[in-house]
Amino acid sequence: MPAIIDDMRKLTMEELSRKTVEDFKSSRKIPVSVVLDNVRSMHNVGSIFRTADAFLVEKICLCGYTPQPPHRDIHKTALGATETVAWEYFSSTIACIEQLKNEGYGLWAVEQAEGGMMLDTLYAENLSGKIAVVFGNEVEGVQDEVLALCDGAIEIPQYGTKHSLNVSVAAGIVLYKTAELFQNKKVNSKCLP
Repeated sequence: MPAIIDDMRKLTMEELSRKTVEDFKSSRKIPVSVVLDNVRSMHNVGSIFRTADAFLVEKICLCGYTPQPPHRDIHKTALGATETVAWEYFSSTIACIEQLKNEGYGLWAVEQAEGGMMLDTLYAENLSGKIAVVFGNEVEGVQDEVLALCDGAIEIPQYGTKHSLNVSVAAGIVLYKTAELFQNKKVNSKCLP
């Protein structure tokens, strides 16, 4: 049984020792990029920016009708992460995927797909070099034509009655797992920048 702490308190901002914007921009990032395939909610986009900041993600690719900063509704959940995390806009997700492939990214759709891999079975040997994780629209998921261009699919195990998670929640779970693999150096050295 864990010990009970009698005088527990929240840490102050100073005690957390978070990076400045300049420190973040010059920090070594995990070799992971996020692709948002027609995500419609500005709140989801902002939340994903904030999560990408937390895990030192390389960049976010906003595709199709995914909203772009600056916008107050994105800022409401991003809380400044649009100023730290690099991002690009692509009019089509296909164009984004093609560019990432040309840049040497492995592409993983976060989707329930035949032949997909459960997130809890994702290990370093599944990843090579830099990767991009593709998150789809809140209703339709990752487009079929985008899924067909990916190297694989990652599924988040779920044990209840619902068949999906909110896209920003899914991003948090997947980015935590990939960041853990890279940060703990479970990924072979050729994968690290």
